[in-house]
Amino acid sequence: MKFIHIADIHFDAPFSSLKLENYIIQKRKLEQREAFKKVIDYIKNENIEYLFIAGDLYENEYIKLSTIEYINSLFEQIPNTKIFITPGNHDPNIKGGIYDTFKFAKNVKLFKKSEIEKYEDENIEIYGLGFENFYMNNNVFNNFTLQKKDKPQILIMHSDLNGVSDINGYSYNPISENKLKSLGFDYIALGHIHKTNYNKDKKIIYPGSLIALGFDELGDHGMIVGKVEGKNIKLDFEKIDNRKFIELEVDISNIRSQDELIEYLTTLYLENYNFYKIILKGKRKFVINTKDLMYLIDNQNIIKIKDETVLAYNLEEICKENTIKGIFVRKLLEKKNQGFYTDEEIQKAIEIGLEAME
Repeated sequence: MKFIHIADIHFDAPFSSLKLENYIIQKRKLEQREAFKKVIDYIKNENIEYLFIAGDLYENEYIKLSTIEYINSLFEQIPNTKIFITPGNHDPNIKGGIYDTFKFAKNVKLFKKSEIEKYEDENIEIYGLGFENFYMNNNVFNNFTLQKKDKPQILIMHSDLNGVSDINGYSYNPISENKLKSLGFDYIALGHIHKTNYNKDKKIIYPGSLIALGFDELGDHGMIVGKVEGKNIKLDFEKIDNRKFIELEVDISNIRSQDELIEYLTTLYLENYNFYKIILKGKRKFVINTKDLMYLIDNQNIIKIKDETVLAYNLEEICKENTIKGIFVRKLLEKKNQGFYTDEEIQKAIEIGLEAME
């Protein structure tokens, strides 16, 4: 017997953290659909009996009915697979919401309540609970006792493992890892954390987001494939996302101009069709136009440039000089102190002026 465990798909998420052109975001949304379809095709080809979706299937604020209908049409293509969904903090089971009103395929079981529910058949025993609001903080496992059986016993939920409440007192179903271990489940399928903690020897697993949603989600993304033999469960990670989000740091301290920087960046080896964030470090001696860099250095990858460099000039020393540079810098700093310009504007003006004087 085999199962698939996925979470945090976030259908119809706006991908706002990418801060990229709309056509790129639309392409990423299409890749999101393609990734989910790859999961369904894998289930078909491998005759997977169970699919666990541990929360945040979609974004409640942005979800379109047409997207839900698309998801459900894929569920209907695998009628022999039993699908279990636990609502998370981004797709809670709220009154009038999708889980409350939409009629999913017959093979879909929703754990709609924030109380423990149980499903059992001849092969497996599955427990689950879901968010009924955008936050959840309960202690449903304090008085819970698992009655051990010969068949595998699995828990599915969206949870902040070892989490705590934020400064406003909000939390996302926090529970300690030690508490979960003590419950005695053979496998615990979690959602909420977008980076996988896959380890074939662990029992408490986050699969991570199905596809990476931004540069805070580096590494491979995909699904957990579980193979059940008696009470023993063997796990594998199957990569689904064709793209990676990758960060590279480049020290520009020895580079003298924007042209020279472009020439250097074009020599970097970048695997095709990934998202790259190139972080510029060191002391700069010229004005950096990050937008020009993005368009010039690569046309196969999505590139973001982050400038974390600092001015190579010692402004304090230049101010002491009885030179055109010294007068120029002193005058600009006076304008800043008088509140005419922001620190960023003054710094950019100093850069441009000193570069021209060089």
